[in-house]
Amino acid sequence: MPADLSLVSDCGNCFGLCCVALPFAKSADFAQDKAAGTPCRNLAEDFRCGIHARLRESGYTGCTVFDCFGAGQKVSQVTFGGVDWRRDPASAPAMFAAFPIMRQLHELLRYLDEALALPAAAPLAPRLRRAFEDVDAMTRGDADALAAVDVSAVRDGVSGLLLEASELVRAGLPGRRRNHRGADLVAAKLRKADLRGANLRGTYLIGADLREADLRGADVVGADLRGADLRGADLTGALFLTQIQLNAARGDAATRLPDTLTRPAHWTA
Repeated sequence: MPADLSLVSDCGNCFGLCCVALPFAKSADFAQDKAAGTPCRNLAEDFRCGIHARLRESGYTGCTVFDCFGAGQKVSQVTFGGVDWRRDPASAPAMFAAFPIMRQLHELLRYLDEALALPAAAPLAPRLRRAFEDVDAMTRGDADALAAVDVSAVRDGVSGLLLEASELVRAGLPGRRRNHRGADLVAAKLRKADLRGANLRGTYLIGADLREADLRGADVVGADLRGADLRGADLTGALFLTQIQLNAARGDAATRLPDTLTRPAHWTA
């Protein structure tokens, strides 16, 4: 990964783009409606969230789940050279349009960066590195170049490569490797299930009971874990698991996580 690239959100170097560019609807996740391009009423003059320490109790659970993978600071400091939308209102439409594109590209970079670190995927390293460099180059273009990116096509190409890396890793794991790709497992009873090396790509696991389940080496890219109960589950070595997925789930001190991820503050002790 280039030394100047961060795939972790740095709100201190972002112009509050997730609080302005993106829309949200009043729901269990958000206390109000907000249109795209309209600043959230909680956004302060310094681009910080005025209720950051009490988002959940204020009805903004959705904000605590979101992660831009470092796209916010990239758009703010690289694409627009550190000039914010308040100082240059004319730049606002292009800046707000660039952010969701950059976020998707940064998410792909995050997955590629993880794949490059997998020893079993070493045979794919040249292709993974080339894909990383290609996507990284897209993130460094100007606003017009970003707007022209066909994100769906880029994602399709990267997805196939990530699946190859996943299959190499999971082939070395013991036992039967279950394929639940894209399955509807909403509220499924999977307590203590052996899901080692399972394909859970895009699987709907909303509200699923995964207490004490073994998810070591499972491919969970795109899996929907909202409200899933991960108490006591083992996710060490889970492939392409993100902080967003953990933040949306429930867990406890007994939940085992990859070293690269953080136990959410709202999980039980």
